[in-house]
Amino acid sequence: MHKGHLALVRKAVQENDILVVSIFVNPAQFGPHEDFKKYPRPLKKDKALLRAGGADYLFIPSARQIYPPGFSTFVDMDPKLTGVLCGKFRPGHFRGVATVVTKLFNIVRPDTAYFGLKDFQQCAVVRRLVRDLNFPLRLRFIPTAREREGLALSSRNLYLSAEERRRASHISQTLFWIRKEIRFGRKNLRRLKREAFRRLKSKVDRVDYFEIADPETLEPCKIVQGKMVALAACFVGKTRLIDNVIIRISK
Repeated sequence: MHKGHLALVRKAVQENDILVVSIFVNPAQFGPHEDFKKYPRPLKKDKALLRAGGADYLFIPSARQIYPPGFSTFVDMDPKLTGVLCGKFRPGHFRGVATVVTKLFNIVRPDTAYFGLKDFQQCAVVRRLVRDLNFPLRLRFIPTAREREGLALSSRNLYLSAEERRRASHISQTLFWIRKEIRFGRKNLRRLKREAFRRLKSKVDRVDYFEIADPETLEPCKIVQGKMVALAACFVGKTRLIDNVIIRISK
């Protein structure tokens, strides 16, 4: 649990009578060469933070409980939404997301579910899932929580050295820069993306993608529109980080 998760907890406590928090490191979301085994699991600390934050229940299922022997039912979605951006580089990831979210919704039966916008593609997937499968609940998406230098809060930030953390802050700086440029009137999105990619490439170790997309469909924007999202995924050292900013253009 980091401050981004706790921001979701605070908002949920304010808006509801009972709060259930789930902690589940979902094996179905991780590829064969990803960091499932070393993903942070400081359960004692997490419990203390949630107790202090006002959570009423903590649901911590095992992988065997969520995926019992013989489990064979998964939720697949249109690859136009799940096969792009992070889905392009993490095959099967959003299949795992859609499946476990469906299971958690069916187990807990929430009236409202809270997600952080740092994982923007995940939010888009969950929004479509709820709509398409007629889940009787409301979704609340909470803005990205950031460290002082702008780095989006993530469990994976624990992997970063001080030098890597400094370089990682250029991801958010580049996103903020492109939002400012578009708001100031620059309209050539192709040129802006090329510039952003060069900025990132000079500071991080690998850029998986940098895109400006429609926030609902995640299709790349060819021209400036009223609402867009700029998204990036980069490696700093061996750590993969994602971030995004929403761009609104006043008429």
